[in-house]
Amino acid sequence: MRRRTPGCNALDDYREACEQAADQVIRVYSTSFGAATRLLGTRHRRHVRNIYALARIADELVDGVASGAGLSLAEQHERLSALEAETERALDTGYSSNPIVHAFACSARLSGIGADLTVPFFASMRTDLQVVPARGDATPATSGERAGVLAATPSGTLHGFDSEAHRSYVYGSAEVIGLMCLRVFVRDSALSPGELARLERGARSLGAAFQNVNFLRDLAEDTQQLSRSYLSADAQITEAVKDRWIATIRAELAEAEEVIPMLPRDARRAVDCARRLFARLTDRIDQTPVTELLAHRVRVSGAEKTLLVIKSVAGAGSRSAA
Repeated sequence: MRRRTPGCNALDDYREACEQAADQVIRVYSTSFGAATRLLGTRHRRHVRNIYALARIADELVDGVASGAGLSLAEQHERLSALEAETERALDTGYSSNPIVHAFACSARLSGIGADLTVPFFASMRTDLQVVPARGDATPATSGERAGVLAATPSGTLHGFDSEAHRSYVYGSAEVIGLMCLRVFVRDSALSPGELARLERGARSLGAAFQNVNFLRDLAEDTQQLSRSYLSADAQITEAVKDRWIATIRAELAEAEEVIPMLPRDARRAVDCARRLFARLTDRIDQTPVTELLAHRVRVSGAEKTLLVIKSVAGAGSRSAA
């Protein structure tokens, strides 16, 4: 057996191992995110990685990994519910035998992240496992159909999200992640209610912008492999629809940018770098026809990412907290 780290108890060693596992998940799935977190101060870095690692394994569960392993839809629901239940228990007790859940719970308990944010997150993940029968014609949903559910297209091959379904999904899948990260950043800060409210609006806007950019980047996979259309209730993305979402994303990014100077100094550079990256992706998407978005994923080159990091580092140094 491995010798225990001097000065640490068994739980400390286990937490360290779990956090290393979470870090590995991030390294495998997102080089860009990994690079951005390296700009965070050391007191934030592992906690943000722990949050994103849990989000990633839940997202992969509903986006085809469990299905690829041969699990039925019912079994996928069971696994997602089990993951949520395990997360809730870990938030209460501070322990999980699942390394990713344990790492998340350690960070959540330290930062004041609770069920108010995890419940909507898992609700959005559960939405991705819904199967909505097609109506078979082009008539709109009847008044008796619940607002905010997935709307089936006439062909029955794609499911579109109406505005309420989109709002609810983005809140749970992305905005709450922004709020979780914010709680990490400001856990040692003395903020007035007004300051906290401004920061929370900015965090939600940045999370929504990230998600909406990814919806546009992932049009091919979402429509062709996952049969989802997050940006249009009729499952059709036209140039006009794309333009409206580009305008929405730019407004969200601008709202987020306004509050970055209010963040602790050791969080600003990373957040600004992520904002700059998604602003660049937005510009790229704006210049790319929908037909091309449906064929390949828009990316930013490594050289451009390096330049964005340099700009963020330089910019953060000239800002002061509000």
